[in-house]
Amino acid sequence: MSNPLSRKLSNIASLTDEESQSISDLCERIEVVPAKTDIISEGDRPDYVHLVLEGWAARSKVLESGKRQFTAFLIRGDFCDLHVTILARMDHAITAVTNCKVAYIPSPELERLTLGNAKLTRALWWSTLVDEAVLREWIVNTGLRSAYEAVAHLICEMHFRSQMVGIVDGDTFDLPLTQEELGAATGHTPVHINRVLQKLRAAGLIDFRGGRLTVRDLDGLEEAAGFESEYFHIRSGSPLTS
Repeated sequence: MSNPLSRKLSNIASLTDEESQSISDLCERIEVVPAKTDIISEGDRPDYVHLVLEGWAARSKVLESGKRQFTAFLIRGDFCDLHVTILARMDHAITAVTNCKVAYIPSPELERLTLGNAKLTRALWWSTLVDEAVLREWIVNTGLRSAYEAVAHLICEMHFRSQMVGIVDGDTFDLPLTQEELGAATGHTPVHINRVLQKLRAAGLIDFRGGRLTVRDLDGLEEAAGFESEYFHIRSGSPLTS
């Protein structure tokens, strides 16, 4: 199960080898998108569904003043937008945070696969609904949680999502974000983010250097964040629930 989407969907559905291969077959066209460039720009009319295979991307809105708000981070196994080809035009941008390897999937091919497999259709709907649940948590982060709680929650979330696709080494995973980017995700200034990271380190909860974050005390970090993973709706048979 080398395709990251198959790995992700295995958390909600037990996929056969044939189903996993069908997902891999969708990813024939793969392109590398350099960091700091758009995978899809606001105003575009996408012809493809975009799937992140490697790297980090972000969903964002930019004001005329140049201020940017991130509304989601996308890692391997994440669709930029599963139903993006339905839109008349993009109302936001998907930007590569790091160099990204992206699969460009023709919408008719994805529709063909789902029409012939109810299990995959249900799993992909789960993926979409979880994306919406994550967005709700981000809204709470920016609206109600303190900066300390919001950053801790974001770290817990990305740690959990990285586990879902098998890219956590012990308790260490990639978090290739600057303090400015963490601020754009949580609604705080880089200076404030710096103070929060120092406080999290001093509490013995994390170690963050060189784009890699190690969770030193997961229970303590989750308590600080008020983080509970139920909004991912993982099936009881998933390795993450064992």
